Amino acid sequence: MSKHQSNSFTMRFWQILLLVIVLVAWHYLSRDRNFAFFFGQPVEVAQVIWAWFVTNADIYRHLGITLTETVLAFVIGTVSGLAFGLWLGLSRGASALLDPYITAANSMPRVILAPIFGMWFGLGIWSKVALAVTLVFFIVFFNVYQGVREVSSTLLDNARMLGANRKQLLRHVYIPSATSWVFSSLHTSVGLAFVGAVVGEYLGSASGVGYLILQAEGTLDVNTVFAGIVVLTVFALLLDGLVTVVEERLLSWKPKAGETEKL
Repeated sequence: MSKHQSNSFTMRFWQILLLVIVLVAWHYLSRDRNFAFFFGQPVEVAQVIWAWFVTNADIYRHLGITLTETVLAFVIGTVSGLAFGLWLGLSRGASALLDPYITAANSMPRVILAPIFGMWFGLGIWSKVALAVTLVFFIVFFNVYQGVREVSSTLLDNARMLGANRKQLLRHVYIPSATSWVFSSLHTSVGLAFVGAVVGEYLGSASGVGYLILQAEGTLDVNTVFAGIVVLTVFALLLDGLVTVVEERLLSWKPKAGETEKL
C-alpha cells in the first residue's frame, strides 16, 4: 500500500469515527425527553427511514419527484449559466451593458420568487424547477464568466499567431479554461438545486420530500423531519459524487494535487 493510500485510509477511518461519536452522543442525549422533543432520537429516525424505504415503501414517489426537480434544475441552470457566461465573457460590450442588471438580479433573495413561480407555473414540478434554476444559474454563470475573463492574453496571442480563428479559440482555449471553474461551481450547484426544489415544495406542493417534511413539522414530528433531512443529504452526496466522477474523467489532463510540486 502506497503512502497516499495509507493516508487516505487513515483519514477515512477518522471521518467514520467522528460520525459514530456524533451518533452515539445524539443517542445518549436523546434519552432526555426535552432534548428528544427538539432534536429527535436517532433510533426513531432510522425507523422512519426504514418504514419509508422498506416497510411501507411510500417514499419512492415523493423522492422521485424531488430528484426529478433537482436534476432538471441542475441541468437547465448549468447549461444556461454556461452559455450566458461564455457569451458575456466574450462580449465586452454586452457585459458592460448588462453588468448592473446581473448584479441586481444576483443580489435579490430568490426565495421570494417562489410564490410568483407558483402563480406562473402552478403547483406542479415546474414552479420548483424554476426556483432551483435561479439558484444554480448564477453560481455557474459567475464561475464561467470569471474563467473566460482570466484566460491568459499570452496564450490567446500565441493561438492567434498559429492561425486559430474565433471558433477554434472558443473550443481549444476559452472552454478548457472555464471547465475547471465550471466543475468547482457544480459541486455547490448540486446542493442549491436540492435547496430550491425542497423550498419550493415546502412553500406549496402536494408531493415531494419537502412536502413530507412540512407535514411532519405541522404535527411536531421531529423524527420524521430529521429523517427527511438525512434522506435529502444522502442523495445530495450521491449526486455530488456523480459530478466528481464526471469531473475526474473530463479533467484527467490536469495534474493531481501535489504532482506539480514534483516537477
